[in-house]
Amino acid sequence: MRRMALALALLMFALPVIAQQKPVPTVGFLGVASPDVPLVASNLKSFWEGMKEAGFIEGQNVAVEYRWAEDHYDRLPALADELVHRKVDVIVNEGGSPSAQAARKATSTIPIVFHASDAVAEGLVASLAHPGGNLTGVSLYGPERDAKLFQLASELMPTADVIGLLVNPDAAALERTLRVAQKTTMAMGKQLLILKVGTAGEIDASFASFRERGAGVVVIPSDIFLNTHTDQIVQLAARYAIPTVSGQDRRFAAAGGLLGIAASLSTTYHLKGVYTARILNGAKPADLPVQQPTAFELVINLKTAKALGLTVPPSILVRADEVIE
Repeated sequence: MRRMALALALLMFALPVIAQQKPVPTVGFLGVASPDVPLVASNLKSFWEGMKEAGFIEGQNVAVEYRWAEDHYDRLPALADELVHRKVDVIVNEGGSPSAQAARKATSTIPIVFHASDAVAEGLVASLAHPGGNLTGVSLYGPERDAKLFQLASELMPTADVIGLLVNPDAAALERTLRVAQKTTMAMGKQLLILKVGTAGEIDASFASFRERGAGVVVIPSDIFLNTHTDQIVQLAARYAIPTVSGQDRRFAAAGGLLGIAASLSTTYHLKGVYTARILNGAKPADLPVQQPTAFELVINLKTAKALGLTVPPSILVRADEVIE
């Protein structure tokens, strides 16, 4: 009896302590790609480094529900719904705008930490300074970023009188891209040749048209449709011997494109980790301004330059973060 009484006393003493313990929060990770892709693994590492700064360590004091679409974009809505059904505390996107949009459509209450091409143009937030609602994160591109693509194109091919621009007519930021392109090329004294493509067949025809109409270099802004056709674009650029400047990350140059410049993904994911930790500690997404990156990575493929018979100017080479040889 004494042992039972002692056990009951210990249990009664422990109950308040148990009651005071907070449940382990759960982060839902909605990914476009697959975790075994090296770039994704690197991005996840940067994310968890940001989380660790606030004391959150995966498997210790924070749980994670991963959902991967493995490049099947049509799976994203169902995967987002699964995370909502699991009642995660916050949803973090991987892969940019498609997963961010899927998360937004799945819930208006669970906080979402995203990165996307143009958060305002894509309707993710009302404004960068005051996002409102349940979303915040990083918006990768803006007018200055678009202008930089054309400045690099001119620096790369200073003798080119015509700069081509390949765009998706359904891109959320199309109007801004065209406005910046026209203003920038006019200031440089260059002609702008705009071709809109929405199918693989139209991409095929576009490069033949660029060559026939005298485009000396082609700018390709980052866009989910264009990014998913990177291999096709790179092959066409090689076939028609046209230098290309892309707003896509290093994957463009790694696939054989000439030059790609994009926001540093490691910095972007680190910031997303910091924001996720702040939300888990009680901050509201509406009170966290959407950030814009200040670090960009310039990647040049010298093998492609050699195949084109092109010498990359030293002024670009010295600024490159990576040179593929």
